[in-house]
Amino acid sequence: MKILIAKTAGFCFGVKRAIDIAFQIAQEKRKGVYTFGPIIHNPQVVDKLRKKGIVPIDSIEAKRDIRALIIRTHGIPLAISQEILLRGYEIIDATCPFVKKAQYYAKLLSKEGYQVVILGEKNHPEVQSLMSYAGSDAVVVNGKTPLPKLKRKIGIVVQTTQPLEVLKNVLSSTLKLAKEIKVYNTICNSTALRLNETERMARKVDVMLVVGGKNSANTTQLTRLCESLSVPTYHIETGSEIRKAWVRDAKTIGITAGASTPAWIITDVEKRMRDIGG
Repeated sequence: MKILIAKTAGFCFGVKRAIDIAFQIAQEKRKGVYTFGPIIHNPQVVDKLRKKGIVPIDSIEAKRDIRALIIRTHGIPLAISQEILLRGYEIIDATCPFVKKAQYYAKLLSKEGYQVVILGEKNHPEVQSLMSYAGSDAVVVNGKTPLPKLKRKIGIVVQTTQPLEVLKNVLSSTLKLAKEIKVYNTICNSTALRLNETERMARKVDVMLVVGGKNSANTTQLTRLCESLSVPTYHIETGSEIRKAWVRDAKTIGITAGASTPAWIITDVEKRMRDIGG
């Protein structure tokens, strides 16, 4: 059995930066420091931080001993940020720089009089943060359903982990509805590289293992991409989930991973495959 591992698998720049910040804070053993929501969409990393004293909370009311809050990679809505400051808590901003750029463009488009269209998943925390910068008439579209009624002057920003093809499709549809369109392509470059490499790999292997949190949007996209190519695909979080039956007759196994998957989990998956017979 041959094992191929995607070079782009694992932490992207923004995630690595956020994790480095969080673990540095943990090492300092500061009291009363929490993350607002899970810092990244990887349960194993979040659990490691929890054991070191950095616990995620979903509400500022949830704890009374808050001194500082680490802002997750996806960012937070403006109203929550303002409330944190009003309460006198320190903000340790681990928002991905590419997400910050998308927030800036959403605010700029709204200020310039455009109705902001955000391409992304409505319930994703990154999109929820973008909405708070985009004005009261902003709308979220996912590229799968028909566009809602829009104004004649449209500005588009994109959730950083969206595929480029989806943006192209939405832009094509928007051209039929608007007289003026301004687009900021805020897709992270590492997302495109990861999708392209995964597609090439999936076309030449017998089985694909996609490693990452079940709540990770970009890992789920990788899984759907592989499945669309009709290769047997398994979305796993750790090597312990792998079943021998999945790869019994496979000659070549491909391993890719989402942007929030740490190297030690990818190594664990590779080891599990070699123990099986790689």
